[in-house]
Amino acid sequence: MFESLQSKLESALKVFRGQSKITEENIKEALNEVRNALLDADVNFAVVKEFIETVQNKAVGVEVKGNILPGQMIVKLIHDELVALMGNGKAEINFSSQPPTIIMVAGLQGSGKTTFCGKLALHLKKKGRQPMLVACDIYRPAAIEQLKMLGEQVAVPVYSAEGKDPVQIAKESLGEARKFARDVIIVDTAGRLTIDEEMMREVENIKKEINPREILFVCDAMTGQDAVNTAKAFHESLNLTGVVLTKLDGDTRGGAALSIKKVVGQPIKFVGVGEKVDALEQFHPDRIASRILGMGDIITLVERAQQEIDEKEAARLEEKIRKNQFTLQDFLEQLRVIKKMGSLKDLLGMIPGMDKAMRNVQLDDKAFSRVEAIILSMTGDERNNPRILSGSRRRRISMGSGSSIADVNRLLSQFEDMQKMMKAVSQSQNNPVQRLRGMKMPNFKIPTGFKR
Repeated sequence: MFESLQSKLESALKVFRGQSKITEENIKEALNEVRNALLDADVNFAVVKEFIETVQNKAVGVEVKGNILPGQMIVKLIHDELVALMGNGKAEINFSSQPPTIIMVAGLQGSGKTTFCGKLALHLKKKGRQPMLVACDIYRPAAIEQLKMLGEQVAVPVYSAEGKDPVQIAKESLGEARKFARDVIIVDTAGRLTIDEEMMREVENIKKEINPREILFVCDAMTGQDAVNTAKAFHESLNLTGVVLTKLDGDTRGGAALSIKKVVGQPIKFVGVGEKVDALEQFHPDRIASRILGMGDIITLVERAQQEIDEKEAARLEEKIRKNQFTLQDFLEQLRVIKKMGSLKDLLGMIPGMDKAMRNVQLDDKAFSRVEAIILSMTGDERNNPRILSGSRRRRISMGSGSSIADVNRLLSQFEDMQKMMKAVSQSQNNPVQRLRGMKMPNFKIPTGFKR
């Protein structure tokens, strides 16, 4: 996420290394590099100009006190302005006082609009709502079937009506929602490859007929300024209430995320962070700004973990670790939890400093599957007691998992090192972090599928 922009901003701020104070000269040099980095990321020119002027005005003359370095002060100023640029706080769905709340979803074809509708339905369902999906895209082949499949995945009903136009379908869905006590209606409208009068007229008519509480525009975060310009055109016709950025888990340049709030005037409410139906998150400007500046995003990482980790299971694992009883079976279960949380690269990027450390490493999520295959090729006794794994058993496991004996040996060696670490931490009563500092850390090699 934002790898290129992060790298260029990091390079720009090197100007302050060894500097004892902020001067007009060094701030000008650094901000010229920041300007180029933002323009390369396809951020709107007017937005960049205003951003640089604001940071420069705040930076010049600032007195650096105590142990704070000039570079740290500039990073703080840039972080705060990035947050302001993207909207300060998170923006919530505005629910109607009298249900159902109608959410109309618009966007171009291929932006991930229909998939977002399914993701939003699941997100709202987890919040205790009773959503219903409405299929108003009658033009794209299989669009209705796609929405129905998503509805089945998240166990949410889908309303469609063959032979009727989108305005009729949207209107009739209101009665259907009241009939079955659905308190949120999510209307998936048709998209086109480009903006055209017919499409805009249709979504305008749907809006007039159903009077939606929310009108969300879905755009591909990887398209940069094109997404911003398209959002602006939709806003002029529909008066949008929010924006959704999809494919934010890819190598996004950053232009859309950093420009759209300023240009359109409406907040980013959600971001798509993967292909799975649960890969949807509310947009937090402060967390995104931290990630852009290489500070990580521990809060989101913890929230994802809390969604996947059962408290009783966590307590059971803690007890096993304390008693030095953590097994390969436990390890396998934790790997599966991590897989549910998202891609390995995305998760590591949330840890401060890891984005930089892993920048030249290509992480293959299939490596998890290979480790899983090796452990699944073991018997129950072997998982609970790896010491019984003789050469013949290891050969059998390698053949059963489609891996080499070296892969099996590497996994067992790393697991043994992990057990030693866990034992040392559990035995340290006062300060486990201090205990770890004095330890020789296990030499974890890059597993099969990880390439430099």
